Amino acid sequence: MMIWELFISGCTLGLISSFHCIGMCGAFAFALPTQHLSVPKKISGILLYNVGRIITYSLLGLVFGLAGRQIYLGGFQQTFSILAGLVILFMVVPSLFRKRLYHIKFLNQFNILVQQFISTNIQQSQWYSFLVIGLANGLLPCGMVYFAIAGALVAGSIGGGVEFMAAFGLGTMPLMVLISYFGFMVNLSVRNTIKKSVPFLMGAMGVLLILRGMNLGIPYISPFFENSAARAVSCH
Repeated sequence: MMIWELFISGCTLGLISSFHCIGMCGAFAFALPTQHLSVPKKISGILLYNVGRIITYSLLGLVFGLAGRQIYLGGFQQTFSILAGLVILFMVVPSLFRKRLYHIKFLNQFNILVQQFISTNIQQSQWYSFLVIGLANGLLPCGMVYFAIAGALVAGSIGGGVEFMAAFGLGTMPLMVLISYFGFMVNLSVRNTIKKSVPFLMGAMGVLLILRGMNLGIPYISPFFENSAARAVSCH
C-alpha cells in the first residue's frame, strides 16, 4: 500500500472503532481525574491520555510491521493475507450469532492485570498519570485492535505497520477526546446501532483481506503481488 492509503485506511478503521471503544473501554475515558482541573490542564490531561494510547498502538505496529516484513520477504504475503481474512471472519461469527465460540484464558488474565493497573493509576493526580493510563489502555485486549494489527501485518513493512497503527489511534482520538471532556454524549440507541454494525464492518475487512491475497489485479482491492522472495537482494 502507498503511504496515504495506509493512513486513510488506519484512520477510517480507528474512527469506526471509536464507537466500539465507548462501550468497551470508554469507562476509563469517563473516569479520568479531570473534574477539578482547570480547562487548560483538563485538555492537556485528556490529550496525554490519548497520546499514550497512540504510542502503544505505534509500538504494536513496529512489532507486527517487523513480522509482516519477514512475511513479505519470505514471499508469503498473499497466503498470510488470505489466512488473516479467514481468521477475522471466524472471530466475527460469534458476534453475529451473539455467542462466544472460543475462550482464551491468557487474554482474560492479561485484561484483568491491565485493568487493575489502570484503576490504580487513575486515582493519581500527577500529570504523567494520564500518559501512563493511556499507554496501558492501548494494551487492553480488544477485537478492533486485533483487526488493526492484522492491517499492520499485511502492510509489508516496519514503517507501514507503525503508520497504520498510529493512524488507527488518531482515528479513535476525536470521539475519545470529546467523551472525556464532555462526558457521556452519544445516545444509547445510536451506540447500540453502531455496535451492531461493527461485526459486519469487520467481516467486510476480512473479505477485503482475502481478496487482497488472491492476486486478482483489481486496483486498491486486490492488487497484483510480485514474488517478493524472488526480488530479494543478497548482500555480500
